[in-house]
Amino acid sequence: MELKQLQKEIAVLRHEKKIHDAQNRMFETFITMARSSKEERMLNVTMQNALDIAAQISGAEKASLFLMDKDGVVTDSILTRDQVSQKKRSSLIGKVIDKGLAGWVKQHLSVGLVTDTTTDARWITLPGQSYIVRSALAVPVLRHDTLFGILTLMHSLPSHFDQAAVDIVQNAANQMALIIENAQLYKKLEQSKVSLEKAKQAIEKYSTALNDELEKGKKIQKDFLPPYLPEVKDCNVSSYFHSALQLSGDFYDMFTLPDHHIGFVVGDVSGKGVGSALFMALTRSLLRIFSGSFTTSSRLNNWANGSAVFLPDYAMKTISLINEYIAKEHGEHGMFVTLFFGIIDQLTGKVVYINGGHEPAFVVGKNNIKHVLKSSGPALGPIQGATYDINTLQLEPGDILFSYTDGVTEARSETREFYTRGRIETIIKNGFDDSAEALLETIKSDLFAFIGKAQQTDDITMLAIKWHS
Repeated sequence: MELKQLQKEIAVLRHEKKIHDAQNRMFETFITMARSSKEERMLNVTMQNALDIAAQISGAEKASLFLMDKDGVVTDSILTRDQVSQKKRSSLIGKVIDKGLAGWVKQHLSVGLVTDTTTDARWITLPGQSYIVRSALAVPVLRHDTLFGILTLMHSLPSHFDQAAVDIVQNAANQMALIIENAQLYKKLEQSKVSLEKAKQAIEKYSTALNDELEKGKKIQKDFLPPYLPEVKDCNVSSYFHSALQLSGDFYDMFTLPDHHIGFVVGDVSGKGVGSALFMALTRSLLRIFSGSFTTSSRLNNWANGSAVFLPDYAMKTISLINEYIAKEHGEHGMFVTLFFGIIDQLTGKVVYINGGHEPAFVVGKNNIKHVLKSSGPALGPIQGATYDINTLQLEPGDILFSYTDGVTEARSETREFYTRGRIETIIKNGFDDSAEALLETIKSDLFAFIGKAQQTDDITMLAIKWHS
């Protein structure tokens, strides 16, 4: 009697050892899965191993694992043995998921334990099935209400699976769910990294192409500015231009007109970038075209009257024409341009000018400001039918006419202070070498010392004309 009892205890110990060894193998498999879940192929291999171990622990003769996506569609199936063709496997999966025990588990998200398949309606016997199943255990691979799959174990004898088997397999299924979730998260992360890298490459490619186009635009725009200033008799002329971005809205120009006259302009288009650059090119072109047409017609009229006297007032009508064109054709864009446009008779020093909403220009004498040429009309563009006063001025020998854009007066220091017009006036009153170049160089040096390491926020343009008798 004692021998039988001893033999029984030994058998129990052997069974427990077998289960313990299998659980250790399962634990090692999960560690492998955690390390290798980065690769889908390796994930399937470790899932196959886990399925085999779950069958061993529970003593199941056959087992299957259906993996599902977030919509509950089976994406893969793993069997312990007796592999079947893909066509037969798809047919089998469809039937058991629709009507079988696996389908019941999918619907209820609960453990399905069948002690005898002959009396449990949840189990369906498939036609042509090569083996007999009398008991089955199906466990959802579930985490946070997300079903990742269904693990099913089968045996040819009834009542084979007990509560201990349920607990062990349930624990294995929970571990599987955790590993699958991590694998999916890693896969999404990898996909995001790939997408991010592709987006980065696309952005870099686009950025390179955009920079190339902006460089072309910068070159074209530079060509719109005079490559050199014309030789002006009895005048000393100097200019300075520095853009804040690759494309600028500031511009200056100087061009010859009949009868010893010189046209000059300093302008500033609202905004920055491509739109402003295009508007700048348009305004400059219109200014040259319209002023040229007026000068030609005025000369013809005067020749017809026996005189060759050029009348600058005709050319000043250019400003009204440009304003009407911009307001009518481009008013809906809300863009405008301020400018100081003048015509100087290089023989007499007489200047005719219009200040269209621009910064006041200065007439600089010896260490003093003799005249401040304020606005004589609005900016060009916003108001259709706007009128502009035409003003005249007589330069004295040695006078400098100085015009600039608000990129000078509104430049900011590192402490966010404005440069202001007052600093320009102070520089003029403190004196400088008596030339147009010296005036611009003195202001430029002081301006950039003031800006320091602060970012330049606007284009900087200056033009100075000194007239000699």
